Amino acid sequence: MEELVQRVSDSAGIDAATAEKAIGMILGFLRKEGPSEEVGQLMQAIPGSEDVAAPSGGGGIMGMVGGLMGGGGVMGLGAQLMGVGVSMDQIGKISKELFAYGREKAGEDVMGGIVGNIPGLSQFV
Repeated sequence: MEELVQRVSDSAGIDAATAEKAIGMILGFLRKEGPSEEVGQLMQAIPGSEDVAAPSGGGGIMGMVGGLMGGGGVMGLGAQLMGVGVSMDQIGKISKELFAYGREKAGEDVMGGIVGNIPGLSQFV
């Protein structure tokens, strides 16, 4: 997980704590919205991912921000990420780096299955 956090941090120009939080939000979203088999394979391929994966679309301020910014799905995730101070440009960089890492660790078939099953996700990876 440390390698992924560092790569995301460097790519997006954010601190490690924000990178880890963003990774956790994205992984939590994938776990909720993606195909369970492929997401399970991704989580197994990235040690520590279960520890950082945040519940997606939960209550609290993040859930409220997601609801105000267009509900669930990819738009809701974007709103949650912006709520922790990540810009749209940084969201793109974080996503691309996370999915590149996922391809390295879990393979193209796993990541393609995830992207192909979540509407709107392909524009960020």
